[in-house]
Amino acid sequence: MAEFTPVNLITGFLGSGKTTLLQRLLADPALGDTAVLINEFGEVGLDHHLLGRIDETMVLLASGCLCCTIRGELASAIKDLQSKRERGLVPSFRRLMVESSGLADPFPILSTVQADPVLRHHFRLGSVVTTVDAMNGIGRPESVKQVAVADRLVLTKTDLVDDSTPLVAELRRINPDAPLWTAAEQPGAADLFDDIARSPLRAIPAAPDQPHGSVQAFAVAFEGALDWTMFGVWLTMLLNRHGARVLRVKGILNVAGSATPVAVHGVQHLVHPPVHMAAWPDTDRRSHLVFIVDGLDRTAIERSLRAFLAKGPMRAPAVA
Repeated sequence: MAEFTPVNLITGFLGSGKTTLLQRLLADPALGDTAVLINEFGEVGLDHHLLGRIDETMVLLASGCLCCTIRGELASAIKDLQSKRERGLVPSFRRLMVESSGLADPFPILSTVQADPVLRHHFRLGSVVTTVDAMNGIGRPESVKQVAVADRLVLTKTDLVDDSTPLVAELRRINPDAPLWTAAEQPGAADLFDDIARSPLRAIPAAPDQPHGSVQAFAVAFEGALDWTMFGVWLTMLLNRHGARVLRVKGILNVAGSATPVAVHGVQHLVHPPVHMAAWPDTDRRSHLVFIVDGLDRTAIERSLRAFLAKGPMRAPAVA
C-alpha cells in the first residue's frame, strides 16, 4: 500500500476545537509533506506561517505543508490536487488531511475515497481524528457517530471544566480502543496521523457492555485459527445488511496459515485493506474483534460469527 496516499480526517462537532488543533498542527514540520483540505483559509488563520500563494485556492506554508480550500465537491478537490502533483505544479505530498464541517457525518467523506474510481487508484483511507468539547460533551447524534468512528480522540477545553472524568468514561464506552489525548497534552502529527497500515496495533481491550442510547461497544474473542475466506464472507454479509448500523469494527485475527496476526478495520460499509502485522502484540493468540454498533444485538452478531466459522456460510444463522 506504500504507493497509495492516506486520506486522514479531522472531525468533531461545532465549537469542539478542530480549527485550534489544526492551527497548531500546521506549524509542525512533521506535516511538511502533507496536503490539507479545509473549507476556508480565513477560519484557520494561516498568516503567521504563510510562505507563499500558489493560486487562488492553494498556499504553501513555511513548514512545507500545502494548504487548499475545498470548492465544490471533495472528490473534485482531491482530483485537482492529484493532477497538480502529477504535473509537478505543487510540492509532492505523501498524506492528505481533510477538515470536515462540525455537522458533517464522517461516513460520506470517508466513502468518497473508495467510491470514486479515479481516487481509489491513488488514495486510501487513513486515520480519523475526532475532537470533543469537554464543556458540551457528546449529546447530539452527530457527535456520537464522530466519536464512534474515530481512530484518535482529542478532548478539548478541559481547563474550563472541574472534572472531565465522567466524559472520558462515556467516550470509552462508545469507543474503547481509540487513543485519547487532551488538547493540553498537545499531541503531535505523528501521534494523530500515523499511518494505520504501519502503526503497531496493541492488544485490544475488552469493551464495556454499556450503551450510549442505542450505540454500544462490545468485544468478541475466540480461540483457534480462523478460515480467512469464511470470515471475509461473513463480514461482507454483515456489512451488506447492517453496514449503516455497524459504526466501527476493528480487530486482530489469528488466521490459519499466517504466522502473525492480521489486522482488520472497518467503518460502516467501508473496510480498510487487511494488514499483516509484524508480530503478535502479546502472548494472547486469540482473535479479538471490537464492534461499535447502533441498535444491533451483540448476541446475534457473536452467534452468527461463531456459527459461520464453525459450519460455513450455507448453515449460518442470519444476524437479526
